[in-house]
Amino acid sequence: MRRRRTSAAALAVLALSVPAATATAAPHQGPPPTGKLVMTGAVGDYVPGVVDDPVHDPTLFSDRGTYYVASTGIANPDDPGGIFLRRSDRSLGGPWVSLGAIALPAWTRDYGVAHLWAPHVVERGGTFHLYYAASSFGTNRSAIGLATTRTPGDLRSWVDHGPVLTSDAGDDWNAIDPDVYQAGGRWWIAFGSFWSGIQVQELRHMDTPVGPVRHLASNPQVPPNAIENPQVFRHGGYWYLTASWGFCCRGVDSTYETVVGRSANPTGPFVDRTGRPLADGGGTSLLRTRGNEVGPGALDVLEDRGRTYAVHHYYDARTGGTIRMQVREVEWADGWPEFSYGPGDGQPPA
Repeated sequence: MRRRRTSAAALAVLALSVPAATATAAPHQGPPPTGKLVMTGAVGDYVPGVVDDPVHDPTLFSDRGTYYVASTGIANPDDPGGIFLRRSDRSLGGPWVSLGAIALPAWTRDYGVAHLWAPHVVERGGTFHLYYAASSFGTNRSAIGLATTRTPGDLRSWVDHGPVLTSDAGDDWNAIDPDVYQAGGRWWIAFGSFWSGIQVQELRHMDTPVGPVRHLASNPQVPPNAIENPQVFRHGGYWYLTASWGFCCRGVDSTYETVVGRSANPTGPFVDRTGRPLADGGGTSLLRTRGNEVGPGALDVLEDRGRTYAVHHYYDARTGGTIRMQVREVEWADGWPEFSYGPGDGQPPA
């Protein structure tokens, strides 16, 4: 499941009074960044009882030159954290500023939440749609909710619309880890974690799933089918599906890695470099532990100034497992995405 490693009840010590970005953002400095970006500002921190600045399961988006990352909320069973938001007015590398949490909708408490998980944000016609997961660890009694705004930096402007997709013990899939994308005038919602793996369903009016639930990917090599957080995006003539394999939320013992497959169709079937379908356990490794960045996962992509960028979380081995975020340029070779090695990544495998 996607969740914060810690369940500490410490509240964030953050600059929550930072005003929303209402003026036109400063123009970008220089050419688009390349490779592994140097990250500055509030990119994730945790000191028990002092600060909880969560960046687990980041989703990256922009509004008129300002970049935003939404992420899983602060874990606190007594006062569950809503989706957390931060922004950068200058570049994808930062400096990032933590804005705080979007208010937790009351209906989500019916799902036993300690915090909301795994957001994904898409924009349509100037309105930003925030999809998020309400669940508790180890269960598939789960829901994907939706909130919208036209001013994403204003935490109070987000209007919640309740659940759009749910699952229960009788289902063989889990309604968490939403990823919403458009293809050929139609919208789709990919989702899933463990159980039968990654699924996709058509999404009408941005809030109504219709038609069959289609299976996209599994990880049967690990008995509990440890696969989650899909991301579907287009590049050139192909659609790409990334997913996280392994186990998150274990600090430096996390085994997360990101795998990828591609298809000519936005709903698959997706296959890896060897031609094995992801639905049958295929998946080409795209990103795994590098240097101090342990268990990278929850990949989300953004097209910006003619380039593709990806954000992911990781556990920082230098600090014993603090959850932080990293942005990297998605590079391409023979029609497949890859990430070059940057400072702190160590040496590429021989």
